[in-house]
Amino acid sequence: MGKRRIGWVAAAVGVLLITAVPATAVEDHKPGDQAAFDKLHDRQAQAWADEDGAAFAATYTEDGDVVTFNGDHLHSREGIARGMQYYFDNYIDGSRIKRLSEKVRYLDRNTVVIIRSSCLTQGDVPDCRPDSLSTNTNLLVRRHGQWLQESFQNTRYFEIP
Repeated sequence: MGKRRIGWVAAAVGVLLITAVPATAVEDHKPGDQAAFDKLHDRQAQAWADEDGAAFAATYTEDGDVVTFNGDHLHSREGIARGMQYYFDNYIDGSRIKRLSEKVRYLDRNTVVIIRSSCLTQGDVPDCRPDSLSTNTNLLVRRHGQWLQESFQNTRYFEIP
């Protein structure tokens, strides 16, 4: 193989390696982003505690999506409000969301993925209910300077026998 061909092959491999860099390489966050993520989470947790489907849905974009721990897909802010209110009225009683861990990864300066471990507490008891441990994936987007959830998917922990 000639030197020129080796040079082109090396250049092509270099381009492939550069374009294959994972999204974690993006570090284009603005000061205050983490505070905004925390505030959004706090609004959602308060809406959960208040059992308020509309307030819960207000943390999402108009065309947002929620996949619940049992696999239900709630689409749009209106659909999320209606679906979550149904859950609050029929299944969720007196619980609170407790964040256990969080990992933030920027995809670009206006898009982040947040992987959280969380659980539910009941009433005034600060400990996690054993049946409520979960990992959730949150896709947040910044629109007009405001962070909102675009998509959320929740998976409950369960032991594989």
